[in-house]
Amino acid sequence: MVVATEEMAVYCFDALVSHYSGDQPPPPAFEEGIHPLFVTWKKATNGSEPRLRGCIGTLEARQIVTGFKEYALTSALRDRRFPPIQSKELPYLECTVSILTEYETALNHLDWEVGKHGLIIEFTDPDYNMRRSATYLPEVAAHEGWTHLETIDSLMRKAGYNGTITDSLRKKLRVTRYQSTLYTMHYGEYAAYVKKNRGAAPEINGAPIINGFKPGH
Repeated sequence: MVVATEEMAVYCFDALVSHYSGDQPPPPAFEEGIHPLFVTWKKATNGSEPRLRGCIGTLEARQIVTGFKEYALTSALRDRRFPPIQSKELPYLECTVSILTEYETALNHLDWEVGKHGLIIEFTDPDYNMRRSATYLPEVAAHEGWTHLETIDSLMRKAGYNGTITDSLRKKLRVTRYQSTLYTMHYGEYAAYVKKNRGAAPEINGAPIINGFKPGH
C-alpha cells in the first residue's frame, strides 16, 4: 500500500514554488502509484493556529505523481472558498498530503469512527429532487471536536442542502467511509530539506524566499 511521505509534501511545495518562478519542478523522489489523494494548504502567522487556505483532491484513484502536482496547484490557487495563495505567503504555509485507502460502504450514517474514518455522503435533495454529495477527510471531525451527528449535518450543508435536516433524511444517506495516511510539512522543513538535498535554499527567479518576500520586493 502506498503511504503519504515527506517526499510527496516536498513535491507539492516544489510545484507551488515552480508555479511562481515559471520553472519546471524537480522530478519527484517517490515512486509512481495509483490512489485517491488530497492536498491541503494551511497558513500560520505569529504563532497562531494554522488556518485553512485550500484543500482539493480526488476521490477517484489516479496516478499520484501527476495528481499531487495538479492538486497542489489547484488547492493553492483555485479553491473557490479562498483567494489564491500568493508567493509572499510561502514561508507561512504548511502542506498536508493525504493518500486515501480502505473504502467501505457504511451500514448507516453513524457507522464510522471519529478521527479514523473520512466520509463521503450521497443523497437526493427532497426540495429540488437533485443528487448531492460531499466529503470530509478523516482528521476534520476530530479537529473540529464534532460528534457523529454534527459531522453528518455539516457534510449535508457542505453538499449544498439548505432544508431542514431530519433523522429520516439522515437515514437515507448513502455513506462511504475511508481511511487515509497523511504527512504534514511546514515551509521551514521544506526549505531545510531543499538545502540539505540540493545545496541551496528555495528560490523564485534566482532570489531566495526570505520572511515572506523576495529581496527587493
